[in-house]
Amino acid sequence: MAAQYTIRASPKQASKPVDLRNGSTVTEFVLVGFEQSSPSARALLFALFLALYSLAMAMNGLIIFITWTDPRLNSPMYFFLGHLSFLDVCFITTTIPQMLVHLIVKNHIVSFVSCMTQMYLVFCVGVAECILLAFMAYDRYVAICHPLTYAQVMSRQVCVSLVSTAWSFGLINGIMLEYMSFRNPFCRDNHIENFFCEAPIVIALSCGDPQFSLRVIFADAIVVLLSPMALIVISYARILASILGKAFSSSRGKTFSTCASHLTVVIFLYTSAMFSYMNPRSTHGPDKDKPFSLLYTIITPMCNPIIYSFRNKEMKGAMVRALGRSSLSQTESV
Repeated sequence: MAAQYTIRASPKQASKPVDLRNGSTVTEFVLVGFEQSSPSARALLFALFLALYSLAMAMNGLIIFITWTDPRLNSPMYFFLGHLSFLDVCFITTTIPQMLVHLIVKNHIVSFVSCMTQMYLVFCVGVAECILLAFMAYDRYVAICHPLTYAQVMSRQVCVSLVSTAWSFGLINGIMLEYMSFRNPFCRDNHIENFFCEAPIVIALSCGDPQFSLRVIFADAIVVLLSPMALIVISYARILASILGKAFSSSRGKTFSTCASHLTVVIFLYTSAMFSYMNPRSTHGPDKDKPFSLLYTIITPMCNPIIYSFRNKEMKGAMVRALGRSSLSQTESV
């Protein structure tokens, strides 16, 4: 991916014509982020985002631990939930630590390679999470609408294959999106009006006509976002029809609670991602991009474990048991 580009890196050079034949190498970008905020506002944001990041890491880490170690949670739903939490940990770690550093230091420069790496990881993990959420909706459909064949349909081997498919599609799709983002040389500016290297903003900085790359990413977003969403909508439409078609039962409330948890996560992630990657760039701006970027990079990963935990009695019981074992082991060590 190493290539020769030309870029206007500072305001003093803005009035000078750009000569691509000089072949100046792009070595860095500037993440504007919250640079315009006052020092007190940045300090407040640092404390807030550090608290949210710590909470997200702790909650997702606890879910990963209990879903992979508690034998009472040995079911496909919790198998998928553990992998969802692992994806959330990967997702927030690619963006938030860097943002926290930039909130307390004046140097907001990132290397060209670092920007590429961060963008690839965001693509890879984000795509994998979208697909995994669709598989989780399908799992709920089979469990509720076909309970007698659930164990056969959602066997351990099938679950592993579905998770592997989500990861594989994310890894491969990330390569294609990475190429489309950096296929053109950069010569307009190197200031990214966000707190991480987000593809549409980076593409807009490239030379020539960025419309082809943006159209490809838009088409990819249709496949990655709308196709899983269609599966989710179909699964939950059939679940709703099945629930309403049955006589009242004590399990109806539990079913609605589980489905509502999953749908809440889906709405958070898909709404923010669709705004970022499926809206025309003319409707975007720093004041609009950053809130939605924050929503799907930190708020959603933080809300996922909270939503699933507080709306699920089995998860709350497993957390209590895990924390109880931890307290007991500490007492015995003392």
